[in-house]
Amino acid sequence: MPFDPSKDKVLKKWKCPETGLMVTINRYDQGEAKVQIGPRVLKKQDGSDRAPVKAGRLTIEDIFWLYDIMDEIKEELTHLQRPI
Repeated sequence: MPFDPSKDKVLKKWKCPETGLMVTINRYDQGEAKVQIGPRVLKKQDGSDRAPVKAGRLTIEDIFWLYDIMDEIKEELTHLQRPI
């Protein structure tokens, strides 16, 4: 079965204001909710967003930011899990 973009849902999104790193919780069709780290959305000189790029290697700023939001990510992901 081929990938169907209409079945791919972003349930929650966070964006690091300093580095542009995005973290999302996604669900495909009726599957399990999962965390995605990346892409990175950087700013142009005029302040508008550039096209998303791969997250690549994480900086110390990215790590501190992830650490700061980790409890919120865990709570949201736990809330979205379906009972077994």
